[in-house]
Amino acid sequence: MATTSFSKLLSQNPFLSLLQNARTASQIFQIHAQLICRALMSDSFVASRLLFAACELSNPSSIHLTAAYAELIFSQVHHPNTFFWNTIIRFHSQTSNPLRALLFFSQMRKSGIFTDNYTYPFVLKACASMPGRREGVVVHGEVVKRGFDEDLFVRNGLISMYCRSGDVELGMMLFDGFRSRDLVSWNSMIAGYSMCGKMGEAQKLFDAMPERDAFSWAILIDGYGKKIGDVRRARELFDAMPDRDLVCWNSMIDGYSGLGMMGPARELFEAMPERNVISWSILIDGYIRHGDSKEALNIFQQMLRHGMKPDKISAVGVISACAQLGALDQGRWVHFYLKKNRILFDVVVQTALIDMYMKCGSLDLARRLFDNMRERSIVTWNVMIVGLGANGYEAEAVELFDQMEKEGTLMDDLTFLAVLTACTHAGLVAKGWEIFDRMRSDFGITPKAEHYGCIVDLLGRAGRLHEARNVIETMPMKPTLTLWGSLLAACRTHRCVDLAEVSVEQLKNLGADDSGVYVLLSNIYAEEGMWDDVWRIRKLMCARGMKKEVGRSVVEVNGRVHEFVNGDVSYLEIFSVLWSLSNNIALT
Repeated sequence: MATTSFSKLLSQNPFLSLLQNARTASQIFQIHAQLICRALMSDSFVASRLLFAACELSNPSSIHLTAAYAELIFSQVHHPNTFFWNTIIRFHSQTSNPLRALLFFSQMRKSGIFTDNYTYPFVLKACASMPGRREGVVVHGEVVKRGFDEDLFVRNGLISMYCRSGDVELGMMLFDGFRSRDLVSWNSMIAGYSMCGKMGEAQKLFDAMPERDAFSWAILIDGYGKKIGDVRRARELFDAMPDRDLVCWNSMIDGYSGLGMMGPARELFEAMPERNVISWSILIDGYIRHGDSKEALNIFQQMLRHGMKPDKISAVGVISACAQLGALDQGRWVHFYLKKNRILFDVVVQTALIDMYMKCGSLDLARRLFDNMRERSIVTWNVMIVGLGANGYEAEAVELFDQMEKEGTLMDDLTFLAVLTACTHAGLVAKGWEIFDRMRSDFGITPKAEHYGCIVDLLGRAGRLHEARNVIETMPMKPTLTLWGSLLAACRTHRCVDLAEVSVEQLKNLGADDSGVYVLLSNIYAEEGMWDDVWRIRKLMCARGMKKEVGRSVVEVNGRVHEFVNGDVSYLEIFSVLWSLSNNIALT
């Protein structure tokens, strides 16, 4: 009967049919304009379908605009019913700002509109997506008062909320106290135990399930592979699966990739009967995280040749690969490709591009992109400050920090680490001390060992070695290898043998008994003409079997990235190309 009535409404109002078939925001805007012109927005059913269509079209790249538009439609309805409230709450529960869902839920209750069994699962999902266990407990109390605690969908929402909030015991109490369980109930509990790393309990529930789907297997495979690193057990489950879907393949590959086992991950990837963009992204991300940026770049190019459209993870991954390799030409091509194909171009992707341009030394392109951004995150500002400092524009980095403060932009400990590093490279001792002192007093941010490291480096470069030593010995936390290493490097610059020996002794006590420390001390002795001590250090290194690490370099030639190591003669051809290019440039 309901289906017949809905079909009748569609036939009577052509705009409803258009809304049902709308695929782009532009189409919805046009329909909305027609509804306003024809005074149809007063029809609650028509308005509800418009809101539903707008929420369904939400795009991660413009989610803030979609949210504003959905709320605009909602505000134009004089007396929204339960369906309106549920639609807007459901929309916000799926975004990165689930607090909006709770705010609308609160407004709904104040408006006197009755909630139903569809309202609470959306609200509970919002609670689970944020540090909202307290809010979730309050909602649970209301669920009981309203008599919805026996509803299967609401009960599943409660189980999922408690499990995702880390309170898996309460989730299990709800699970045990409810006879009418479905597959979602079982999967929610297994997922809860897996997220906590309690794979024994998860396995027991899995074995006791009356029925399973591919998601049940994927949860367990993901838990073994990623949470506790037991890829052997994960592979046993994967091989035992009656029907493997794409999610399970991706989970298994992700398990290998997370542990740096890129060989088995690649073999499984090649054996996949089908792949989606997530499959490619997992592999690209794996190669990036485990130091093989060149192969990540090759995988991305293969992905494009297979006609696969990149997502945010693969886009950020390949941009990071270009940054690590210093492959500016390929980085610019990726930037052009993303813009041309209108692929997700949000603040995360743009920040990755800024980082890439900075690391490749292209400050103009980085600054232009930064200035044109509609919104910037803390990470965006931090990347700019770090990039300016690393490229020799320390004064501009400090100016950008001052601009952040003037605009009231939120700062974090990484912001201060970035600007202190810039002060260090510029030798701005007074400014560095001022910012360091204001961290706690004006911004309420407690300095970490890294911030003390910047101050030690700042003082060391300025030749104030004993002040630097005093900072290390009086800091509130245990000194790190980096701090003493920084002081040792400063000792070489300012030729302070006594303090260098103290630094080496401290580094030995902290376990940094490697070749780099002794090579540096040997060089300090050599510069002071203390040859007996030089030979003593070198004999000590030989006796302990220490070897200096082989140098590696990366170069981009004609759009291709080449890596070579010290002593490798296989790249003589590359050098001949570079030589001929330099000669041609000189001639022109």
